[in-house]
Amino acid sequence: MSEIEAASDAAPALPAEAPLDMPVQSLRAGRMQGRRFPTTPGGMFWRRLAIIGAAVLLTFVATYQIWWLLRGDGTDVLETALLVLFVFLFAWIVQAFVGALAGFVLIVSKRRARLGLSAKLPLPRLASRTALLMPTYNEDPERLVAGLQAMHESLAATGQQDHFDFFVLSDTRNPGIQQAERSAFDALRRRLGPGARVFYRLRENNHERKAGNISDWVRRWGGAYPQFLILDADSLMTGDTLVRLAGAMEGHDDVALIQTLPVIVNGNTLFARMQQFAGRVYGPVIAYGVAWWHGAESNYWGHNAMIRTRAFAQCAGLPELRGVKPFAGTVLSHDFVEAALLRRGGWALHMVPSLAGSYEEGPPSLTDMLVRDRRWCQGNLQHGAVLPARGLHWVSRWHLLIGIGHYFTAPMWAMLMLVGLAIPLHHAGLSWGNVELSDFSPTTYWREQDPDRFLWVFVFTMGMLLAPKLMGFIATVFDRDMRRGCGGAWRTFVGMLLETVLAALMAPVTMYVQSRGVAEVLAGKDSGWESQRRDDGSLPFSSLLRSYGGLSLLGVLAAAMAWSISPALAWWMSPVILGLVLSIPIVMLTSARAPGQWLRRRRIFCTPEELAPPAVLVRASELRAARADDHAPA
Repeated sequence: MSEIEAASDAAPALPAEAPLDMPVQSLRAGRMQGRRFPTTPGGMFWRRLAIIGAAVLLTFVATYQIWWLLRGDGTDVLETALLVLFVFLFAWIVQAFVGALAGFVLIVSKRRARLGLSAKLPLPRLASRTALLMPTYNEDPERLVAGLQAMHESLAATGQQDHFDFFVLSDTRNPGIQQAERSAFDALRRRLGPGARVFYRLRENNHERKAGNISDWVRRWGGAYPQFLILDADSLMTGDTLVRLAGAMEGHDDVALIQTLPVIVNGNTLFARMQQFAGRVYGPVIAYGVAWWHGAESNYWGHNAMIRTRAFAQCAGLPELRGVKPFAGTVLSHDFVEAALLRRGGWALHMVPSLAGSYEEGPPSLTDMLVRDRRWCQGNLQHGAVLPARGLHWVSRWHLLIGIGHYFTAPMWAMLMLVGLAIPLHHAGLSWGNVELSDFSPTTYWREQDPDRFLWVFVFTMGMLLAPKLMGFIATVFDRDMRRGCGGAWRTFVGMLLETVLAALMAPVTMYVQSRGVAEVLAGKDSGWESQRRDDGSLPFSSLLRSYGGLSLLGVLAAAMAWSISPALAWWMSPVILGLVLSIPIVMLTSARAPGQWLRRRRIFCTPEELAPPAVLVRASELRAARADDHAPA
């Protein structure tokens, strides 16, 4: 056997195999199939023209203003660099703004349903079988099976449980966790009874990581299941939502993938609750916007999405990437690439952010988020080798570019700040022999070029940057259930302000770590593959000092250098300096449970799922607590 299987006395270890061919795709050959699908929303040309046209127009207007400030006697190297950086970064900001604006209009106008996926409609009666796949790698087995049991029971409540099979697909390498997985799974089978169709498979060789884990299942059992849904180890979905997704796949033959918008839940630390609140309040306007203009060419986030098995097998076999490490080898961020290949193969992909009942958990601390982000950084930068692939839809290439650009924005912001500082310092006569410039301030220099124009560009840029948050807040306030679920309008407003301040304080740390991650990837350093922490974000002070002590020292040195040149310069740099100097206490504060629970008691950073948790979340928490009590020392 090529894997270890878990079984009870009354049930087979694994179902009979139903092999399905899944050929490896070529990036050097291929043609895009299908131009329009039955499920393609109307007016897609005009939607995309509106989004991209508005982004281009606003970027041109802002760029002209910056060019006017710089033109003087002609632009030198530094000024040209600043102009180029501004164009790319402003275009990034403004695209997010116009997309969020579209999403805001959709939300307040209540135009939300797609593919008939509405909670107001009766549940469809299913005719086919769906596989629910839960890949796992060195995760807590008791936590995993508790979530699986909660979903199993939620499906049973729909009366259509017999149409779903569960597969736990383990790539765990730790022998102790492997044994714990088998024990937890056997106990789960005993609790669910002999008729439960819940299976466990442990691969001996975890080649190609998660993508290989899924493709192994497709090649061995995919022929028995018209569709499957991938769950992360921290995913939870209600039975109603699973039934509706399977019904939508049965009812739309042109659709290969339906991506839900998972809501972040179960946050306990200050950082986790801040992220949970931000995702719940700001996330929908962004998601509705991208779904509106992506149409049938939506993206895929790797979990909580229903997938047509035949389409996935035909189109999504991933090749090994050529080149040098860490770009070469297994595709790490496989989901974007699989979506692009599915679209190339002539299948529609839809995001349906209006469908509730899809949940996931976020990282408990900034440290955990940055560790995960480092792995995603390498995977997304790998997509540079996929961009030239033959036959991809231009929206699919757009997804890949956005993924790559997300990580280059951090070093670009850093360079923009440094260049924006270097230009006025150069004109003020800073040199090795003259390092003291009394009352010097970059703001004064830029305002001297054209006070009104400088102020206009600054306000316009900050408005574009913060507008999605404001639109999310307004949409929340105008939705009675959401407003109450977030603690009311006043508490939601306080939460938005507090989240903005905390995010600004953490931004210098995030910018530095992401910039370092990009440099490491470009230098050939691999990110590795580690399991994720789910609940506890705390670290001993020695680890915090090792991780962030250098940043604090950098902040102190930057403050001293700026003050030695001019106190006004130190004040101008204070937002960045403060985030660096206070990196250790900020991470300590936000990683702790006590501040998060203090705010929770005051209903700050609340979400509807926290104040009135859905039954599947309550049941999963009860099961986890029960398992923890069972394993507690006597």
